[in-house]
Order: sequence, then C-alpha cells, then structure tokens
Amino acid sequence: MSKNNNEVVKIAVIGGSGLYDMPEITDKTTISVDTPFGKPSADIVIGTLKNKRVAFLPRHGVGHIHTPTTVPYRANIYALKQLGVRFIVAVSASGSLREDYEPGHIVIPDQLYDNTKDRDRTFFEEGLVAHVSVADPFCTELSNLLYLSVETVGGIVHKGGTFITIEGPRFSTKGESHIFRQWGCSIIGMTTSPEAYLAREAEIAYTVMAHITDYDVWHVSQAPVTVEMVMKTIAQNLKVAQDSITDIVDKIDESATYEAHNALDGAIMTSEDKVPANVREKLNPIVARYYNKHTS
Repeated sequence: MSKNNNEVVKIAVIGGSGLYDMPEITDKTTISVDTPFGKPSADIVIGTLKNKRVAFLPRHGVGHIHTPTTVPYRANIYALKQLGVRFIVAVSASGSLREDYEPGHIVIPDQLYDNTKDRDRTFFEEGLVAHVSVADPFCTELSNLLYLSVETVGGIVHKGGTFITIEGPRFSTKGESHIFRQWGCSIIGMTTSPEAYLAREAEIAYTVMAHITDYDVWHVSQAPVTVEMVMKTIAQNLKVAQDSITDIVDKIDESATYEAHNALDGAIMTSEDKVPANVREKLNPIVARYYNKHTS
C-alpha cells in the first residue's frame, strides 16, 4: 500500500468508474496499492459520502482494460482488506433468465453458481489450508439494506435469485442460456465469481446490486444481448446506482458485526506452528484475527 495512506476505510464499492463521479462525494484522494497477488484493477479512490470514508474500485480498471477473466480479483479484495474494509457493495451488469426480471430492473441475489474455469478462486493455497463455508455467499444483512436502499430511491428491485457467473468474455449460446434456465438460475453475469468467495475468505460482508441489461439470448421476442444494449441500460441505470450507494452508505453501521465477519471461525485447518513464515506474512491481513485469537 502507498506509504502516504494510513486511514482506515470500512466501506467499499466495486463497479464502474462512473460510480464515484458524483458531486455528493467530497475530499477525494487516490491511492496506489500493491499486494502479494499483484496490483488491483486500478488505483483506489477514497472519498467522503454521508460523513463516511468510502473506497471506490473500478473492477475492470480505468477505461475497461480487464476482461472478466483477467480482473485481478484476489488483488482487489486483498487491497480492500488492507484498507480495513468490512463491507463491500458490488455493482454488476447481468442478463435475466426470468420473464419477470426485466431489463432496467435491479436484482439483489441470494445465491451464486460458479460456471467459470480459468480464475484464481482462493487466498488459501499451499502452506495454509482453509475450507470456508459459502452456503450463503452474500451477506444477508447487507443485502437487505441494499434492497431497501434501491427501493427507497425508486428503483424497481427484486430480492433473491441465483446468479450464475460464466467465464466470458463471449455471451452465451441459446443452448447454454436455456440450460441455465433449466438449472433454476435467475440472472447471469461474468464477474461475481470468484469476487464473492474471496470477500468471504477475507471476512468482508459482501452484496451485489445486479443491473439487468437484457434477456440474455433465450427470449424469443427480444433481440439477443449485445454490448450496445448492455451499455445503454447501464447508462440509464447509473443515477439509480449512485443514489442507492449514497443511501446504503448512510444506512450501514460501520461497527456492526455480521456472520460474514467471522467466516474463518472453524475453517482454518493448518496449525499455526505448521504455517510457513512467508505464507503467514503473505496472508496476515486475512488470518491475523484468527491466529491472534488463539495465541493471545
């Protein structure tokens, strides 16, 4: 992390760069961060919103330079953990796999299916074993707050549904889209896995505001999804996203402790004396609470 930043920031927003381009955010500063997993997608913008310091990180980098596969997910979550982040609100574009989840609507999903294959999904590799429960991959309490915030600012919002993450960068075939519907998935996107799992490992409460841009390719009366379609809907929904973020930042109790904040309890299998020093140092921001609890 840059040496000139020592402030603790407890709330973060991951999404497009347009999310922090609003007049309500003041006292902005930009910090350059490095992690054992490389650099995050971009420098992190920290600003004051509703009298709270909030970190903003553009998932695909400034100018959208990272594909869904090459987004440095581990570096992004690790960098936010280093800052002291305890709550993440992610904003994503998604396609709908349900008739009633219409383009322009917003979904706060409660389940996740990972259909990707080429991504680093965990911080726990050789030298430190942990089996983290992700039965409920999104933080229920934070998701409820986000649902209320979107509703408060006038967005059409749905609570619940399974969010399937595909590898990308291509869109689905019609055959794939129909199969995903048969599996019971509600919405489809390219970035929520492994982002949600990594946040869970880092004991950060995580929720996602999924903006429906299209009906994927399954809908017989609608044109198949295109980049133009996605970008047009995102632009139309930007104000709702910004207002929702402002509202949820106001609602978040930064001192609250949710189940997600203790996700490593009972998950770490490796005895502390068996963890190599370099691995312990590498993962210290993530595992310090666990090992300190057992050695204090």
